[in-house]
Amino acid sequence: MIITQTPLRISLAGGGTDFPEFFLQHGGAVLSMAIDKYVYVITKERFDDRIYINYSRKEIVDTADEIKHDLIRETMRKTGITRGVEITTLADVPSEGSGLGSSSSITVGLLNCFYAYKGIQVTAEQLAREAAEIEIDILGRPIGLQDHYVAAYGNLHVFEFQRDGNVGVERLEVSETVKRRLASNLLLFYTGRTRNSYEILAEQQGNIKERVAELCQIREMAFEARAYLLSHSLDDIGRLLARSWEQKKRLATRITTPVIEEMYERAIAAGALGGKLAGAGGGGFLVLYCPSERHGQVRAALSALRELPFLPERYGSKVIFNISRYEWK
Repeated sequence: MIITQTPLRISLAGGGTDFPEFFLQHGGAVLSMAIDKYVYVITKERFDDRIYINYSRKEIVDTADEIKHDLIRETMRKTGITRGVEITTLADVPSEGSGLGSSSSITVGLLNCFYAYKGIQVTAEQLAREAAEIEIDILGRPIGLQDHYVAAYGNLHVFEFQRDGNVGVERLEVSETVKRRLASNLLLFYTGRTRNSYEILAEQQGNIKERVAELCQIREMAFEARAYLLSHSLDDIGRLLARSWEQKKRLATRITTPVIEEMYERAIAAGALGGKLAGAGGGGFLVLYCPSERHGQVRAALSALRELPFLPERYGSKVIFNISRYEWK
């Protein structure tokens, strides 16, 4: 039996510039932080040759080609697992529509689990690259690359998406104390709204040629956020989130709604310096930067919403339990 734990993430700056349609022409950059909310994948050998899959549904099939869960099907094909396994996925937050990168974390976690099941060690770079290939190239999802990379690498990174297709990975050299201060000033509230993120992302993807100026500004905000973190100017991160949100809303029509705008304005009036919807927008989680002395007022202003406390996560996807099928022989 193998169990992997893969973190979710909060994107602080640069989101949208990780689409290949943009960065292969202009270069992209994002600053993302892994958080201590996870996706778990459990893979267990079975006595028979059938494939049992447990998620929000249950599937029992004879071959990988019959699997309806597209991420499980394609990661099994990628890693060469064909039969005789039971696979279970679990998540700390709703697996769809959260804005915290759950689908990419599932893909990275599945790959890590399946490779470990076969006794193969792989790098974070390979996990991120193959997960992106599955979601973007094979399944044709209109998404960027950042979620796969932060799920694989964890921690607090700037990822630079280069014109030649390579990805530069810079782990930010800030202390755990600074990371915890940053996380303590970030509040995460579930809006209670779900959305089809792929519809919003497909529109955003289709608008890239008309939104190059906005995306270039958003890209530069990732480097600006890095400078603020390295100089410990954390409140400036909050103000940057406010500017980033205004730019992000220009990328597609359904990124925000009047109800969400009303939530955001209440938080700002109560003392938050800035914020945005996590991920594609339209619903999911609202991320707010708020100095600690204003937490009470902001929580009171959003008392109807469920808060999700979190801490920064140091590690990317990892195997947390491994009993080899050969261990007792």
